[in-house]
Amino acid sequence: MSIATLRAALPPYARDLELNLDSVLAAHLLDEQRLWGAVLACAMTTRSAFVIRNIAAEAGEHLKPEAVEAAKAVASRMAIHNVYFRAKHLIGDEAYQHLPARLRRQVSSTPGVGAADVEAWSVAVSAITGCGVCLESHERSLRGAGVSREVVDEVLRVAAVVHALAVTLDAEAALD
Repeated sequence: MSIATLRAALPPYARDLELNLDSVLAAHLLDEQRLWGAVLACAMTTRSAFVIRNIAAEAGEHLKPEAVEAAKAVASRMAIHNVYFRAKHLIGDEAYQHLPARLRRQVSSTPGVGAADVEAWSVAVSAITGCGVCLESHERSLRGAGVSREVVDEVLRVAAVVHALAVTLDAEAALD
């Protein structure tokens, strides 16, 4: 199982997706840990078992075990935060903004994984789930840490392509 397995499963109409997959995996602005952590966290966020299995197999070849666990923890934590903070924002009642979240957040202090990587993975996951509040917060943290807009943009491209990969492959599986 691997990226090659995913690529081979793509239907002919998804040629653009295949090209974009190759492009994001050759990302020049992201180091290997930031790239593959984002790919893995995004795969988990898609909920596609086929995509998760294949990406996890390949990510394990590019990431140290602690980075694999941190990327998985980001996907798990952001599954909570993206729903909670997006819902508070969408309700539109300012009073909710002043209520404490009372949600735990320990992932940002994972040994062996820098805070900027965790923030980048959080941006990627938040892009898939559509939490504008989380996107703004994590992008602001990245920019405050000196990460360029171009790097943030690259992380967003990773999120878009991994999401499209899962949508396409799951749709094809449903149609078979």
